[in-house]
Amino acid sequence: MTLKQRRHFTMGVAALAASCLAGAALAQAPDQSTWDRINSTKILRVGAVAGAPPNYQKNLATGEWSGIMVDLANDLAARLNVKLVVTETTWGNSVLDLQTNKLDIFFGLNPTPQRREVIDFTVPLYQNAFTLIAKKGFEAKTWDDLNRPDVTIAVDVGSSYDNLVTAMYDKAKILRFEKSNDATMAVQTGRADVQPLVVTVSAGILKKNPNIGHLIVPEPLKGTTTNAGLRKEADKTWQAYVDKWITELRAADKMNPIVLSNLDKLMGIKPAEIPVIVKF
Repeated sequence: MTLKQRRHFTMGVAALAASCLAGAALAQAPDQSTWDRINSTKILRVGAVAGAPPNYQKNLATGEWSGIMVDLANDLAARLNVKLVVTETTWGNSVLDLQTNKLDIFFGLNPTPQRREVIDFTVPLYQNAFTLIAKKGFEAKTWDDLNRPDVTIAVDVGSSYDNLVTAMYDKAKILRFEKSNDATMAVQTGRADVQPLVVTVSAGILKKNPNIGHLIVPEPLKGTTTNAGLRKEADKTWQAYVDKWITELRAADKMNPIVLSNLDKLMGIKPAEIPVIVKF
């Protein structure tokens, strides 16, 4: 190799090394805040769960999404003047998707203590009511009526329902399942007496399959919140923006029509079929 060739080779290696170092520096640069990323890309990334009406429903023929949470996502995207990109996920994976920055927001999560440790939450989208799917022949008027050794309660482990009954009952038997559907099956087969679920879910399940049992709204009415989850980050601009948007929606009474219209459209549940004591 001539001196000239060696000089060109050395310069080329140096240039390549500099390029690699620059790329590495860029890759290791701190993540953009969610607010900055949305404004720079003009894209809002949300997650959705297939087959979860009235919150989420996917049209298998067209790929189009609908539901309470999709309507809210569309409204937020329009407010931001950005494109909405929906990514399919699961209830269980949604928290991880937020943590790993795959999503900007996930609508429809209950802020359990376990979830609050790893993600942030918005102010409530709406108040939901705890109800019971009860097996045929089982009756209860109050929550206290369940705290008996001869009562069996089915829940999905780690859920807000699990937290609820664990805190309330020291006498009732609690069966914990990996999936909510398994808890419902326990009631249907008579293995459990009741399954606590929010009314938007319990009413839909019984509408679809009345043979499972019947709906009970125990007294006193116990509510829970339905919120949106966000990635934990130092910059709270995105959280503040979403909180303000939700507050304005609720002040204009736009949340109740969104919930009720999707219950009707996706599940055939008319407003008159929701217990009058329940307000969203």
